[in-house]
Amino acid sequence: MKRWLWLGLGLSGLVASGCGEEPAPIDVLPQECPGTEEVSLPKPGVSPLSTDSAPDGVIITYKPKVTASALAASADIAAAVEREGGTVMRRIPNMNVVSARLSPEAISALKLRPDVVSVSPNRRVRAMGLPTPPPLASWQGMLNTQGSVGEYTEGLKMIQAPQVWDANNDGVIDTGAPTGEGVKVCVIDSGWDSKHPELKAAFLLGKDFVDKDDDPSDQSESQGVVTVGGGHGTHVAATILAQFGAGSGARVAPGEEPNGVVGVAPGASLLVARVLDTDGGGRTDDVIAAVEWCHSQGAKIASLSLGAQDPSEAEQLMFEKVWENGNGMLSVAASGNDGKMGIAYPAAYLPSVMAVGAVDLQGEYAPFSQFGQELSVVGPGVNVLSATVLGAASLSSVTASSSPISSSPLSYTAQGTYTGRLVDCGLGADRAACGEAATCDGFVAYVDRGDLFFEEKARNVIQAGARAVIIGNNVEDDGDGNFTLGSANSHWVPTVSVSMAAGASLKKMVGQDVTVSITGLDYQRESGTSMATPHVSGVAALVFSARPDLSAAHVRAVLEKTALDDKTTPGKDPKYGYGLVQAAKAVELARTLPPGGGPLPLP
Repeated sequence: MKRWLWLGLGLSGLVASGCGEEPAPIDVLPQECPGTEEVSLPKPGVSPLSTDSAPDGVIITYKPKVTASALAASADIAAAVEREGGTVMRRIPNMNVVSARLSPEAISALKLRPDVVSVSPNRRVRAMGLPTPPPLASWQGMLNTQGSVGEYTEGLKMIQAPQVWDANNDGVIDTGAPTGEGVKVCVIDSGWDSKHPELKAAFLLGKDFVDKDDDPSDQSESQGVVTVGGGHGTHVAATILAQFGAGSGARVAPGEEPNGVVGVAPGASLLVARVLDTDGGGRTDDVIAAVEWCHSQGAKIASLSLGAQDPSEAEQLMFEKVWENGNGMLSVAASGNDGKMGIAYPAAYLPSVMAVGAVDLQGEYAPFSQFGQELSVVGPGVNVLSATVLGAASLSSVTASSSPISSSPLSYTAQGTYTGRLVDCGLGADRAACGEAATCDGFVAYVDRGDLFFEEKARNVIQAGARAVIIGNNVEDDGDGNFTLGSANSHWVPTVSVSMAAGASLKKMVGQDVTVSITGLDYQRESGTSMATPHVSGVAALVFSARPDLSAAHVRAVLEKTALDDKTTPGKDPKYGYGLVQAAKAVELARTLPPGGGPLPLP
């Protein structure tokens, strides 16, 4: 609809002008509908493939003092930072490390101190995926030994996990089979959903290095507003040790196993170290502190589906410390998602960390997976089904003329159901794009793909009164598409995308009632080296469970020795490492080793 605006002319002005003609009307945008005035273009979503955020201060490594304790030496450096006008963020006395925020001048002054070894950026790390507080003490439940073979995901079967603990494939864990029982796995990630039934029985203890408390939930609170994360850590943890059996009560997509999924090592115990915020970003000093905490809690394995493109000397020293020359904790990390030569860090720290790349469900190299000589093995990392924060995944439906139309939810869409008149809003270029059919009483906006970001289109039609949005794809072979609204926004409405053909059909129904519905799911498919990493961590837990006497170095050697070599480039190579990790073969080899594992390398 149009609005008319008279510029600079009151009644006296008209008379004074001596002109009897009315001025030409000027088109302006319709007023925003009530309740949408504060809608603004959300900040662009931070890509989980990128790690080029500015560092958060610096990490100061200093010399230990012979005449003082580690705590006293740490206090001295912290005091020096404060004298220079800086702010201490974290002290890690056992590593002779302090992180702080300082001016460039203060950094220069600190570098001149004889007891300061180095001052390096506190670089940002990111998740390597392609989004009721827990108790403070253990409440780990009993391992359920009966479930359904429908819980065995494609990735699980690729790596032979069910063959280890359900050799006859009857949905019952074999008596005495290694399940990861007795093995603590520490997931260093975005936290977890303490309410998810797939994880509750496995949880032992957690720590939040982002909010600095003992509740590692994947959420943060600021000024009374709770922001829930994208479920990255939950997805990773469930891939490792989701619980077996019926009665989970979680919501799954139509056609998928009602009991959800089972993890690679369903008997393992879960430690949760939260270092990533709700945007999927974190700091190096938090990773260092989390690794130390995991080790102190007796973790056999640390699983890190995160990283940065540049190394950190202080971080590397911590991984080497907990590795203990192969006799300590096995750290498993994602190779990175930039699809280029060069492994991300910490994955590239040899030999203290195992670097994991990704393959698709056919075992072929995933184009996004970073590669290099440091790569150890690969795991399933494309379209991996696992648990997520309850309700965080979305299922969409569109109904027009009583007929269902295939659709896909946009990332960050609001949930809910709305039925209203279908209005053609073209490209959704502004609030006027929907024409006079748009009213603040509400309607369903049909918007063509093209020209603008989806979040801009959605913002414009919502301000015009849309209570639901359908975006029609303009690429014939792309189906419904896989699109995003960029980031979370409290003003979003149910938003879906449909194929080019479905869009053409919907345009013929303009003016008719259409129903758009978005419901929450508790499982979702994700891709990235983030998803490959926990598959490998789970297999390591099975090997430790079968042979508790083996060292971390032996378990690493067993996984590499038994990996399934790719047919494209036989032998160890930069894209596949030693190959696709194989649980049954790894456990079989581990059981043949002498007490303690014998000499390395393995024969």
